[in-house]
This record gives sequence, C-alpha cells and structure tokens, in this order.
Amino acid sequence: MNRLIALDWLRGLVMVLMALDHASIFYNPGRLALDSATTYTAGVPLPPEQFLTRWLTHLCAPTFVFLAGTVLALSIHQRVARADPPQHIDRDLLIRGAAVASFDLVFAPLIGGKWVLQVMFAIGASMVLMVALRRVCDAWLLLLALGWFLGGEWLATHNWEPSQRDPPVGLAVLMAVYYSPHLVILYPVLPWLAVMLSGWVFGRYLSKKGASPQNYPVRLLVLLGVVLVWIYIVVRAANGYGNMGLLRDDEGWVQWLHVSKYPPSLSFITIELGLMALICVVLMVLERYIKPSRNNLLVVFGQTPLFFYFLHFSLLALSKGVLGVGGAGGLAWAYGAAGIVLTILYPFCRWYRNYKFANPQSLARYL
Repeated sequence: MNRLIALDWLRGLVMVLMALDHASIFYNPGRLALDSATTYTAGVPLPPEQFLTRWLTHLCAPTFVFLAGTVLALSIHQRVARADPPQHIDRDLLIRGAAVASFDLVFAPLIGGKWVLQVMFAIGASMVLMVALRRVCDAWLLLLALGWFLGGEWLATHNWEPSQRDPPVGLAVLMAVYYSPHLVILYPVLPWLAVMLSGWVFGRYLSKKGASPQNYPVRLLVLLGVVLVWIYIVVRAANGYGNMGLLRDDEGWVQWLHVSKYPPSLSFITIELGLMALICVVLMVLERYIKPSRNNLLVVFGQTPLFFYFLHFSLLALSKGVLGVGGAGGLAWAYGAAGIVLTILYPFCRWYRNYKFANPQSLARYL
C-alpha cells in the first residue's frame, strides 16, 4: 500500500500547531493552561486571543494519538502480509513504545526540573498495550474505545474529584491528573488508549479497503465528523455529564469552547475528533486533484512526527536556556518562535525522512 498523503498532511498540520503551542510555553507568559476543572476557577477571565490560540492547538493531541493508531495498524498489516514473524512485530512494537514513553521520563526532568507525563508517555504506553490488544478483533476494540468515551467520566469521577490535584498516583496514571512539585501527570493512559484504539480500528478499515486517494472513505468521515460535532453540542448544552467537571459559566462562545483536556472529557474528544474527521475529508479531496510534492513542508513533518517532536521541544528548551529569553514577549513572540523553529527543522526532518526510508531496518524505524 502506498503512503496516504492526506494522512501525512493532517499529521504535519498538527505538528505545526504543536510547535506553536510549545513555543507559547517558552515565549508567551500569558499562555492559558486552564483547560481542566483541576486548574480553572469559575469566573477567571479567558482573554479571547490567548484562548483561541490555545484552543486551536487542542487539535494536536487527539489527532496525533489517533493517527498513531491508524499508522500502526497500516504498518502491522503490511508486515503481516510480508509474513513477518509475530514475535518480531511484538518486539519492535514493545521497543518503540518503551522508547516513546521514555521521552517524558528522561527529557522532561532535564528541561523543567520535574517529571511531566505528557502525550509521549500516553502514546508509548498505549503502544506497549497494543502488543496484546492488536490480537483482539476490531469490533471489540471499537466497543472498548466507545465504552471509555461514554463511561470513562463516570469511572474516573467515581474514584476522583476533578478539582483534586493529588489523587493516588496509580489512579492518575490510569485516568486522572496529578500535580506535585516533582511530578505532573497530564495524560492518563486509559483515555488516550481509547483514542489510539479508535485510530487503530480506522487503520484496519483502510487496510481492508486497500485505501487509495480514489476510494478514501470520504462519506464515512463526513458522517462521523458531523455526528461527533452534534454530540459535542448536546453535551456542552446540557452542561453536566460529559464535561469532566469543567462546566460553562455563561453562554459566550469562549465558554462553549472551553472544554476539559486534562483529562479529556467526552465534549473534548467529540469536538476534536469531529473536526479532525472533517479536516481529513478536505485533505483527502485535495489529494485527488493536487499532485502532492514529497518535499511539501506538511508532508515532511507528517512523515517524521516523533523526530520532529523530540527536536522541536529540545530546540525551544535550548533557546530558553542559551538566549535567556524564555518567558519574555507574548503571543506574537510565540508565533514568531514557532515560525523560526519550523524553518530550522525542515531540512533536518527532510534528511531524516530520506534516511529512514532508505534504511528501513535501521534504528531510525523506532523514531
């Protein structure tokens, strides 16, 4: 199966947005981090320009994790078709998952002075669990994912109050968030595993169809996107279950969009995956009419997501330490820094992409 460029475009787009969000951490002292009932107090102002920038970047994590599951399914389908031994597939998946999860465990303390379990930890842990879960039929995996999306809040809040900052660590690793001077858990495993399972099932569907630009499941994605957005509207309008305790203060558009990312609520998941599906439709249609260049910026970043993630985060942290300008500036600085980082990283990511494709059995396959 040839590469599905629409998926590379989509992943490249969220990598660009991710660079903006992380540049905002280092260069925008007004950055909002109130997308959780744990950190938000009702009535606290949410400046529209800061809020909108943060909200746009909400697309990153759900799309990143969903596509990780999709690409994983496509890759394993190809390996099974080549008759690769199952134990070799499991070994590579285990090594890659452990390597990805270790980023937050190893590099986060070097950058911020404490352990912060973020999206890399959730992706890596989910990959490790996929060693066993990949053997479960797609229907059951989809039911598991849907079951968490619909019932995960009940299970989480039955054991934890969303305003509580320091639940038991084991509980936080699985389904809650945790804040302490030495450890922060923002991405619990189970909610994000559900997102990866959804992506895996979608990837399996594409594999079985032999997906190509001519037979992309455009109608299915349009239907899925519209249904998910409507579920979001209903859940947000009800202003109760499904919002993980982060309820609307008023009828303003900011409060309608102010949903819980930490941990992800049903309203967060539905709006982000719904928008992802609709954006994916646009990109799939474009691929039919536009001959994509393999060196297009979004394609290059989309084909080197983990390498890009490690490099851009390290570069931003280095600029803070070496230049001594971290926390300076404002929103404009964040946009400018993101643009500079993207410009610097493009040739490195292009080189790495070419090396990885030319050496499929090298260690580069794990990144």
